[in-house]
Amino acid sequence: MGIFVTPDYHFELTTDHTSYLFNVLESGDLGHVYYGPKLAWPNYANLEANEFRMVMPVLRPDTPEFSLDNLKQEYPSYGHGDFRYPAYQITYPDGSRISEFQYDHYAIVRGKTALPHFPSAFSDGDQDDVETLTVYLEDKTAKLSLALNYSVFPHQDVIVRSAAFTNTGTGSVTLDAAGSFAVDLPSSCFDLYQLSGAWARERHLYHRPLTRGIQSVSSTRNSSSAQQNPFIALGSKQIDDANGAVYGFSLIYSGSFLAQAEVDYYDTTRVTMGINPFDFVWQLAPEESFQTPEGILTYSDQGWNGMSDNFHQFLTHHLLPQRWVNQDRPILINNWEATYFNFNEEKLVALGEKAKALGIELLVLDDGWFGKRNDATTSLGDWEANLAKLPNGLAGLSKKIHGLGLKFGLWFEPEMVSQESNLYKAHPDWVIHVPNRRMTPSRNQFVLDFSRTEVIDYLYRAMSQAIQEAQLDYIKWDMNRHITELYSLALPPEREKELGYRYIQGVYQLYERLTTAFPDVLFESCASGGGRFDPGLLYYAPQAWTSDDTDAMERLKIQWGTSLVYPLSTMGAHVSAVPNHQTRRITSLKTRAEVAYFGLLGYELDITKLSLADETTIKDQIRFYKTHRTLLQHGKFIRLVSPYANDGNVTAWMVISPDGTEAIAARYQVLAEPNPDYHWLKFTGLDPQAVYTINGQGQYGGDELMSAGLFIPQLFDIRKARDPSFDQKHSFDFSSALFLIKRVAPR
Repeated sequence: MGIFVTPDYHFELTTDHTSYLFNVLESGDLGHVYYGPKLAWPNYANLEANEFRMVMPVLRPDTPEFSLDNLKQEYPSYGHGDFRYPAYQITYPDGSRISEFQYDHYAIVRGKTALPHFPSAFSDGDQDDVETLTVYLEDKTAKLSLALNYSVFPHQDVIVRSAAFTNTGTGSVTLDAAGSFAVDLPSSCFDLYQLSGAWARERHLYHRPLTRGIQSVSSTRNSSSAQQNPFIALGSKQIDDANGAVYGFSLIYSGSFLAQAEVDYYDTTRVTMGINPFDFVWQLAPEESFQTPEGILTYSDQGWNGMSDNFHQFLTHHLLPQRWVNQDRPILINNWEATYFNFNEEKLVALGEKAKALGIELLVLDDGWFGKRNDATTSLGDWEANLAKLPNGLAGLSKKIHGLGLKFGLWFEPEMVSQESNLYKAHPDWVIHVPNRRMTPSRNQFVLDFSRTEVIDYLYRAMSQAIQEAQLDYIKWDMNRHITELYSLALPPEREKELGYRYIQGVYQLYERLTTAFPDVLFESCASGGGRFDPGLLYYAPQAWTSDDTDAMERLKIQWGTSLVYPLSTMGAHVSAVPNHQTRRITSLKTRAEVAYFGLLGYELDITKLSLADETTIKDQIRFYKTHRTLLQHGKFIRLVSPYANDGNVTAWMVISPDGTEAIAARYQVLAEPNPDYHWLKFTGLDPQAVYTINGQGQYGGDELMSAGLFIPQLFDIRKARDPSFDQKHSFDFSSALFLIKRVAPR
């Protein structure tokens, strides 16, 4: 089993390939012992070696070697000699801030239950061997209890951690910080990796060497944000896609977060992650509990592919809504870049007719269908059909779209309101703002106060009515601005700093009510593209719009970075028009599709104006994707050549079936090179003893394809000599090549 406790209270958490060890210290605190490759017989005397060092605060005069300042800890506090940043901080009624949580008892249960009304991991019964350890600590002076939860997912090499504080006393206390976890590693010989960016360039990969002091990634936007994703990794200096040690950390939360690595003067690295303590305070009343979001910890010595496969398998089987996990997702057409706000029922039906002819399965009506919404200045919150555009209402349009044999989806932005709307005029107090202070608009809209039950109730009724009226199959839930002037008219002054957390709770509550009431509606989350692509929302919406940037070359870095944590089945990827609406780049329809194949394929252009040649090409693309959809959406994803390596001119990746009998790889080249060097593309994950064909031709040993690679002819040769259909006027830039790899026989 995954959890074992020794008689002297050493806790051993074991996965298929890793060990996580901690103990109860002499002081009653929990000490961290080890996290890394699996240990068969840990020697605790060796692992816990500790020495007296000068000028340190100690537990007692007779234990000069025991100092919290240089001991690795499991959920550290501040104030008894450890001067590193703590995992939590509490202020008591007398103004003191010293906590003394000491070990009390533990419990182990089979499986893992989801947290009520909050996104969290779950087990899938006895098949997965999941166990959960809860260690209980007590601060008897303050009359507080602390439960540290550890769920071990052995086959994904994942440990999920969280903390819960309970006030068993008669007076309130203040939580100033409540991290989800902390872990102290005995070395700083790592680089810190993060997924950062902005609108239209989300989740680019950045890294820097760890050094003494604090290195952190955070959001203060009350959203996980496009600027920073709630993920960090510590990778060894020699790490690549297939080799090297890496620790990965993520947070099942969609609000402001802090992920931090602190290197102390003995080169111990403390990693903490949780709700951002900036502008956060929680009043913990008597008999009340506060549960932190869950953190995900994983370790691999198989490089980035090993780490990301752990994340992919864990998220797929233990976090995403299982109703959708094994379902092939539909190919969609979104009308946004085809029409923007300029559409009517006739145009949408024509779009649907052409979509059906091309083989598309779902039509999504984006922004502009409600209220008097003819531009971005009005009507958010008024979720009733714009009859000037849709004279037969949602029901009439839906009937026609469904009559074509298509599914029908609709765009909402439920968290927002326009000042020019009936909702704002009726309930101006529902808007997050500070009275008598200037309000800061963004995209001509403001944010509704999701800490208020009446707001959630209104939106549930309005969205439910639209779902039922239109018999919706799909909802795109957008969120196009961050919160400014964070203040609720419904909260007392002492609880105003709870608003950020309560807001996200409200978002989760509305998602939960809708997905429970309408389990057959597929939800896709969106936040000005990929601005809230995080595990918290994926618990409710199994896919997310990866970025508003649909340029194929830009998508290489975006989809590469996203794939480090998130599986392809979560990543919306569309083929759009050229010149691209974000970059004005002109890229072939072939390349655009061959990037979008590695995600959830959709189209976002006016397909009623296609040339005959482009129609034929799109039909072929859709046939190809449908043939290989299960592999592309649910196969094991492997990165081959990083766009962040060398000059970034070449990117390559692949997906492989669980049984290894087939794979699809792609190679992309941004700019053509005259008379280039010779290149071979090395594949990964094949059977070295098997024989494969590539694109139905030749025979190659699996060992050859992985060790020597497949020769890649220069672009001039491919385009001019080997592809007679290629337009000789087309640039060699922005190229792609697809490789269908099939096992034909053992050697």
